[in-house]
Amino acid sequence: MEIWINPACSKCRSALSLLDAEKAQYTIRYYLEDPPTVEELREVLAKLGMEPWDIARLGEPAAETLGLATWARDEAHRTQWLEALAAHPSLIQRPIITADDGTAVLGRSPEAVRSVLS
Repeated sequence: MEIWINPACSKCRSALSLLDAEKAQYTIRYYLEDPPTVEELREVLAKLGMEPWDIARLGEPAAETLGLATWARDEAHRTQWLEALAAHPSLIQRPIITADDGTAVLGRSPEAVRSVLS
């Protein structure tokens, strides 16, 4: 499995601790240094069953600069959202865990992290 993290994020550190406690095999992607492409975001969102606006961090300075909170949340604007997330990875909620079975979770709770271990 792969986990997208920001090492400064407490939720990311908690997810890593839980994965380590369960002796899970995983690869870390520091997504701020190695941002996902628009296509990678499309794939992860499909696995999550979410839309780009569902994983956007609207409180970030980049979100305020872009006026993200006012953007339409519909199919016609989906690519605009994806491009913004790819260009400004700090806007992406974290951690995102993609499991080997093709599923993914937004691992903000211990229960979500555990769900990829079963």
